[in-house]
Amino acid sequence: MFHDIFDPIKERMNYLEFIDKNDRINGTPKLHRLRQIPPETGKFIALMLSASPDGVATEIGTSAGYSSMWLALACIETKRKLITFEIQEEKVKMARETFSKAGIENIVELVHGDARHLISRYTGISFCFLDCDKEYYLDCYEAVIPKMIRGGILIADNVISHAAMLKPFLDCVYNDQRVDAVLVPLKNGELVCRKR
Repeated sequence: MFHDIFDPIKERMNYLEFIDKNDRINGTPKLHRLRQIPPETGKFIALMLSASPDGVATEIGTSAGYSSMWLALACIETKRKLITFEIQEEKVKMARETFSKAGIENIVELVHGDARHLISRYTGISFCFLDCDKEYYLDCYEAVIPKMIRGGILIADNVISHAAMLKPFLDCVYNDQRVDAVLVPLKNGELVCRKR
């Protein structure tokens, strides 16, 4: 899947990687930064989506659509669509541009709104990548897990880099009898949960 990346997707990834790198060094305010995952994490979440059972693939926190492109590659491979949620108007506009330029508008459904309230519309979720503002992780988790099928996979980003802030979330997950969970020490830390 990764040896033959479609040219428009690769071009857009390169473009967003350039912007993200500059955002991190030029003092761009946090709210306006892309704050996207590194490529290694992109490959990891795409592989995990590919390995997840058939069902609905979701993402909470689209930003400019960088991680969505990695997930879209897995969706192409597994013949499904990605539903991605973004609350900020500015990021929604950037994501729409990304999906158009990458040629994946027919694979990715962008939902503008708060996933905590909108995820209830979906059932049969087999995969979720959680990468929104950290204070909402627990609420998002509690909204998604009841909608997940057995064997479904939820991945939460930044659990090492934001360990102190995410401690209540992590304590909850590690004690949740509905899932098996493990911390993968890749880059900023990925919490992988599998629905029992």
